[in-house]
Amino acid sequence: MVAKIINGFKISKKIQKKIKNEIDKRKKKGLSIPGLAVILVGNNNSSKIYVKNKKIACNKVGFFSKIFKFSKKISEKKIINLIKKLNKNKLIHGILIQLPLPKKINTLKILKKISYKKDVDGFHPFNIGLLCQRQPNLRSCTPFGILQLLKKKKIKMKGLNALIIGASNIVGRPMMLELLLAGCTTTVAHRFTKNLYQYVKNADLIIIAIGKPNFLNGKFIKKGAIIIDVGINRLKNGKIVGDVDFNSNYKKASYITPVPGGVGPMTVTSLLQNTLYACKKYYDKKIL
Repeated sequence: MVAKIINGFKISKKIQKKIKNEIDKRKKKGLSIPGLAVILVGNNNSSKIYVKNKKIACNKVGFFSKIFKFSKKISEKKIINLIKKLNKNKLIHGILIQLPLPKKINTLKILKKISYKKDVDGFHPFNIGLLCQRQPNLRSCTPFGILQLLKKKKIKMKGLNALIIGASNIVGRPMMLELLLAGCTTTVAHRFTKNLYQYVKNADLIIIAIGKPNFLNGKFIKKGAIIIDVGINRLKNGKIVGDVDFNSNYKKASYITPVPGGVGPMTVTSLLQNTLYACKKYYDKKIL
């Protein structure tokens, strides 16, 4: 058995084309155009690349976007004041804080200042709470993107034994809620988990996001398992790899996401979907 590749680039491109078509129709009808504000603090190279990609994606589909760049010395108060202004700005329907923030800044405090109506990253306690209560609203982008990849491949989720490796607020925890909503029996493994590979060998679906290159070896997985790799790691030779040892898993899995080109493109596309959703649900009206 060799796995079928889940091509995130291809799937996201189709979704973005549909978004662009909808934006073109909105322009003709005189409806507001979705606007996204991105706040970037510091000089993290990966963060700068991510922000650039989000800007390019916005331009492709016809969104209005604005990037606010600050040095790592900026105070929490100044960031919060900007967020308050953006919360009131009628041209902005989504606000995104590019993570990670510098250690001196309280990330949770900053995220909570974003209006839940403009929380297009899906991190606000209000939106996480709705997901927990089975009423998804604005959803965390990476988990939402992963679900769409699985649905596009017509993978039946109900009843699957799903294992999430990594319990971050960005991926692991909201992913757990999404999988429960989809009908999976879900386990979350983390740094304190004992006998991890006992869980791995019984999992029908594995989603891993821990930032350790080539961590998951295919010899431990169940034959026919679905492998979703969220990791993005740059090796010393410059090569980008995921948290999954691709070659060994490819030989046993039924489906697998590559790195790059798997989950990443869908995370950006989910951000666009959330911004359009927020615009339509909370702010839609004719431009005067």
